[in-house]
Amino acid sequence: MTSYSFTASWIVPAPVSQVADLALDLERYPQWWPQVVAVARLGPETARVLVRSALPFTLDVVLEPVSQRLPELEVAISGTVDGWVRWRLTEVGGGTRCDYRQEVTVDGALAAASRVARPVLTWNHRRAMEGCERGMRDALATTQP
Repeated sequence: MTSYSFTASWIVPAPVSQVADLALDLERYPQWWPQVVAVARLGPETARVLVRSALPFTLDVVLEPVSQRLPELEVAISGTVDGWVRWRLTEVGGGTRCDYRQEVTVDGALAAASRVARPVLTWNHRRAMEGCERGMRDALATTQP
């Protein structure tokens, strides 16, 4: 088993409530997050999500909310990787600071390959989060009054 920890932070010019609504609406992810290629609702709040960044493989994960209580949102991840994602949303100067943290593990052949490819996988994740930040900014800009 191989573990990964990823973080990212940025500020968007939108209220915390709008950012939280966007982050919790899994079905809309493909509309604004370029690396999320498909979402299928499995239950009221649970979804199967396909994610593909720069590398030629697709993560197939199930996301299930654990906590939707601000300031921190938490989602359990299972599938190609297992673990969790947390979004900490903090009001700052008329906008929202988004602190993203992800802790996941991988097993089997993927774990063995990932030990060698860790720097490339880290770069790939960073690209996905850059897409998230840009997409989030654009999506929130279109919902501003």
